[in-house]
Amino acid sequence: MAKTTVERPVEDDIQSKELLSSYRLMLLIRRLEESVYRKFHEAKIGGYLHRYDGMEALVAGIIPFLQIPGDYVLSTYRDHAHALACGTSPRAVMAELMGRATGCAGGKGGSMHLIDPENGFLGGDGIVGGPVPISLGVGYALKYRGNGNVCVVYFGDGAMNQGGVHEAMNMIGLYRLPVLFILENNKYAMGTSVERSTGQTDFVLKAKAHGIDGEHVDGMDLLKVRDVAGRAIKKMRETCEPYFLEMSCYRYVGHGIGDDNTKAWTTYRTEDEVAQWRERDPLLRTGDYLEARGILTPELIEKFEAEIAAEVEDAIEFAEASAEPPLDSLYENVYSK
Repeated sequence: MAKTTVERPVEDDIQSKELLSSYRLMLLIRRLEESVYRKFHEAKIGGYLHRYDGMEALVAGIIPFLQIPGDYVLSTYRDHAHALACGTSPRAVMAELMGRATGCAGGKGGSMHLIDPENGFLGGDGIVGGPVPISLGVGYALKYRGNGNVCVVYFGDGAMNQGGVHEAMNMIGLYRLPVLFILENNKYAMGTSVERSTGQTDFVLKAKAHGIDGEHVDGMDLLKVRDVAGRAIKKMRETCEPYFLEMSCYRYVGHGIGDDNTKAWTTYRTEDEVAQWRERDPLLRTGDYLEARGILTPELIEKFEAEIAAEVEDAIEFAEASAEPPLDSLYENVYSK
């Protein structure tokens, strides 16, 4: 008797490819982030660094839904992942980290100010809460154009105590602008926990006070992030109104290069706390989910790891071989023409 084959629905195949692509993106982010501390300690990277390890689902589950060109992304100073997700090449990211002219900001922005307008990434912002007021202007422009595009703005829990953030949210709620707020609630503003700095820890409630609807999301679960973000963005394109997503997440390393050692938690978080959150690693959870459904195999993981290792090494070699910006470039892009 001939073996009966059951064809999978086209939608399932499409989702499988999207999930596999998101998994690979998260793996690329994780491996590139792991490489930057090594280059920093080799004195190849100056300035400061903020890694995204553990928070990858927040970009891999949202940015792929965007339409580029047309939609825009704004981020905090923890911005390497956002640039990669928007399509900035690892070469351009690494060259910028190393202060080279081939970097995405010409080597003059550094880790906290990656930018790639052609790919819809309007840049990282070194000011706490800084990208939110900017999203007000971007959102107003998008509504004026009337093309159904959206602006996605990422910011942290600490930024929710900034006055400028609430002023901007008030206006975005008032004028009904197409801004999707992604609150990266990783529990700590540097080393200060949310509970020690915020009287009202329900940030969705604060958004609703400005007339912006929203919901809480498990930011460690790629599938949940995709489901909520996909639904929200679809509705925003139809209504041209704002939405707020509080993403519960966790960074596995310190706030920045200043507390990057293995005992970073001794000052403000416990080893047990870090271990418990590591059990919810979005990269591993996504991998387990895909493997259980036959979408991801050990062979494919090995292939991805090899490809990404080569990409990261190529980016490092490219950056190290690139020239630094000439001194007279210091006066370029200072004023708008």
